[in-house]
Amino acid sequence: MFRNLLKNSKRFASNKSYQVTTYARPDDLYITRGLNAKLYDDVNNREFVDFTAGIAVTALGHSNPEVAQVLFKQASTLMHSSNLYYNTECLKLSEKIIEKTRQLGGQYDASKVFLCNSGSEANEAALKFARKHGISQNKTKQEIVAFENSFHGRTMGALSATANPKYRTPFGDLVPGVHFLNLNDQLTRLQNFVSAKGDQLAGLIVEPIQGEGGVFPVPLETLTGLKKICEAHNIIVIYDEIQCGLSRSGKLWAHAYLPKEAHPDIFTTAKALGNGFPIAATVVNEKVNDALVVGDHGTTYGGNPLACAVGNYVLEVLSDPKFLEQVNKKGETLQNGLRQLQKSFSDQIVDVRGKGLIVGCQFKENPGPVVSKARELGLLIITAGNNTVRFVPPLTIEDETLHQGLSIFAEAVKSVYRS
Repeated sequence: MFRNLLKNSKRFASNKSYQVTTYARPDDLYITRGLNAKLYDDVNNREFVDFTAGIAVTALGHSNPEVAQVLFKQASTLMHSSNLYYNTECLKLSEKIIEKTRQLGGQYDASKVFLCNSGSEANEAALKFARKHGISQNKTKQEIVAFENSFHGRTMGALSATANPKYRTPFGDLVPGVHFLNLNDQLTRLQNFVSAKGDQLAGLIVEPIQGEGGVFPVPLETLTGLKKICEAHNIIVIYDEIQCGLSRSGKLWAHAYLPKEAHPDIFTTAKALGNGFPIAATVVNEKVNDALVVGDHGTTYGGNPLACAVGNYVLEVLSDPKFLEQVNKKGETLQNGLRQLQKSFSDQIVDVRGKGLIVGCQFKENPGPVVSKARELGLLIITAGNNTVRFVPPLTIEDETLHQGLSIFAEAVKSVYRS
């Protein structure tokens, strides 16, 4: 099989002409298979350490055999039946999300789950639910607070709550009534804005760890203060845990680091829940659910038995306290390795930050050359905002592979800055 891939490399190159022009990809890289934290390009006979995990998706590693078995078994039983009827895997997953969340320090009043297919969809649902709750209180209560440096998705609603003009500007007018504030402002400034607009604000959406923006954990006191301000004005608080949730931060949810009084009314999750199979969830409390009626929202594929069977397995593994312990140990290894490198390149590396296995290494200038050199040397890494290299490897990465990847990254940095 792999010999045939080598023979067909020219054909693969010509196939690129059939792809819509929305991605910038390396011309000479074709991913053909994976194994835990390694990816392989059998067209060019290359092996890579993978520090991307499909952008924080394959938390249990590539080609996980247990996930493959779940897929096979469920696909042989029932793949889809629609939301006209209950299916048992959907019901089990909804209960498991709520129970595991409460047990492991997440949203203490989490109550109901809406299952869908992607992070953008989960955030669309959250924004709609917040607006429905607001309108049920006061017809003028429809607007949303979001934050600079955020990323919530590319569909029109989620994009409207994403601050970066690079994503917004090409598409003209978006959903109106979204206000972008600065998370670094004093809470008094945020308080003043919310107090002035309280009768118009339905919801506030924030990532507990801003991923795309550069891996910035939001200070706990800021999130606690925001929740207090919003609660005083009956504003629904949404935590976007699409990237930082599901054990990536070292706890099942990043907001599990917060006291109960700072917990959200809604939180969203996706990415790792299917380990590569599309599935997402929007989790709400009773206050939000009470504003919803039959027909308010829907999805064709969301909650299908195949996706939910995978989600049930993945969530069971990710929520194991022993699993969480090893995520934190590996996170310490990763951050310690990067900080050692920072000492040698203090003029280029200005910060290392993160929690668990979502870590950012911020450079003084665009780290694109480092990313390219790392790929040349056999390591796949990705960038984020603020000149940051983002490290989100599979949570199951072996210690040996983690050290191997760190060594390659160090070599790439040395090659770029000491050449």
